[in-house]
Amino acid sequence: MILKHINVEQRMNHYNVQGLSITLLRDDEISEHKNFGILDATSDRKVNDESIFNACSISKFLTAMAVMTLVDEGLLNLDTNVNEYLISWKIPNNNFAIHKNVTLRNLLSHQSGIIDPEHSFPIQQASSDCPSIVEILEGKTPYCKIPIEGMYEPLSEFHYSDAGYCIIQQVIEDVINLPFHHVINKRIFEPLAMNNSHFHKTISTVAPSNLASGHNKHGEIVEGKYPIYPYPAASGLWTTSTDLAKVVLELMHALKGNSKLGISKNLASEMIRPQFEKSWTGLGVFIDYHEGDIEISSLGWGVGFQCMVVALPYKGEGAVILTNSELGVHQLEGLIGEVYKALLP
Repeated sequence: MILKHINVEQRMNHYNVQGLSITLLRDDEISEHKNFGILDATSDRKVNDESIFNACSISKFLTAMAVMTLVDEGLLNLDTNVNEYLISWKIPNNNFAIHKNVTLRNLLSHQSGIIDPEHSFPIQQASSDCPSIVEILEGKTPYCKIPIEGMYEPLSEFHYSDAGYCIIQQVIEDVINLPFHHVINKRIFEPLAMNNSHFHKTISTVAPSNLASGHNKHGEIVEGKYPIYPYPAASGLWTTSTDLAKVVLELMHALKGNSKLGISKNLASEMIRPQFEKSWTGLGVFIDYHEGDIEISSLGWGVGFQCMVVALPYKGEGAVILTNSELGVHQLEGLIGEVYKALLP
């Protein structure tokens, strides 16, 4: 992919986007890296190679990659009832789960029957407020005031769900007996040399000079500057565009049988295969097609930030686009969409 036919700075001004970091992939490697703008509207700190953005729901892509490492080791199975793995909390039995189980496969593809209650999963309410995932799932926190349970029969409907990824996080923590961020450090960040990537437990250790502040559609800094989501598997990732590109490359390499994480070629292929006759959803990624080639994507949208990962994995091409501005419209309808279209042949 090559960035062309777009005046990035001009389009950033048009959309009031303060900062942008783009990493492009070609021939299964990083081909280009560009930074634009500033990290904070009240300062002159420029976006650079070590600038860390909130990647929001792109966290789900990393969570899926971590799950694949555990499946390949035989510690998890994509099609086993997750209640067999859960210890600290279990999905309540009700009439919706009589005939079909909730599994990692249908959780990863948002087809488990688990939905997010209305007004749930906001940003962290206070710096000292960090509930456990069990407390969130039990409906005992401001982040989710209703206990989580199945609301539809598994596989009957698609519902994008942060709660589903909270369940995946609890499965990982119960099986490995370690906090989620430790598991990601050991299984994703360290082997891929993602030295500028963090989840909410460690973001406080980062020098503020490297952090992008979140901004609204008017280019103004959002309250709190650095929104934190205390459910990391769903939305807790802070990272750079080059670090995030390493995860995309890892999936590409796994598809060719060259995984650093030990993910098999077959399992990597499973991640980008449509699940349960839903043509648009794989495992932790969404699926489309471009000129006959499979295209995968993961989108992030939160308070003050929007971002996108997109790749043609079999062609070895892709892009990571991170911004520190939330425009109030879908990513493809704003600056990210213009950058994406400028990358297409």
